Amino acid sequence: MALTGLQMCARALIAIGCEPITSFDDGTAEAEVAGMLYGGVRDAMISAYPWSFATAQRALAEVASTPVADFAHAYQLPDDFLRALSLGAAGSASGRGVAYRIHERRIHTDAAGVVLTYIFRPDSRTFPPFFDQALIVRLAAEFCLPLTENTARSELQAKLAQAEFGRAKSIDAQQQTPNRFEDFSLLEARR
Repeated sequence: MALTGLQMCARALIAIGCEPITSFDDGTAEAEVAGMLYGGVRDAMISAYPWSFATAQRALAEVASTPVADFAHAYQLPDDFLRALSLGAAGSASGRGVAYRIHERRIHTDAAGVVLTYIFRPDSRTFPPFFDQALIVRLAAEFCLPLTENTARSELQAKLAQAEFGRAKSIDAQQQTPNRFEDFSLLEARR
């Protein structure tokens, strides 16, 4: 079942013994805390790991101004960008291997034409169930102290959130072919 951000916040609030919310503008302490924390917690969880559902590749558009130093080209980052994973030359078989640096929401590099592999912010209704659960538990941990003022309970929620995050990473990692070494000089030396 696809959950909205509001529904995930309501479930997190129930998990810590608070009243669920029906809107971020309810005027309650729960709504205020959820409204202030949800976006940041969501983005931090998404950008903390290269989730398969939040990873994209995009050819970038070069901007008119060139970098002042170090690199020859500058490209605009996508609007939904959260974190870079790699940069490859456009037209190559690999989406990685190009040196780059991020400055002022632009990628600077020496390559003419690039493809960025990056973490983006997907709509919450497209989150897989394992990520929904991890995010709900993380939200409960973040909401706990400001709403219950119970430090021990907050620490327990943080431990539960860490365990659920690890479980979600494990499930996500099983959805693709494992990475392999492409160039490992020690193996070549043995031949």
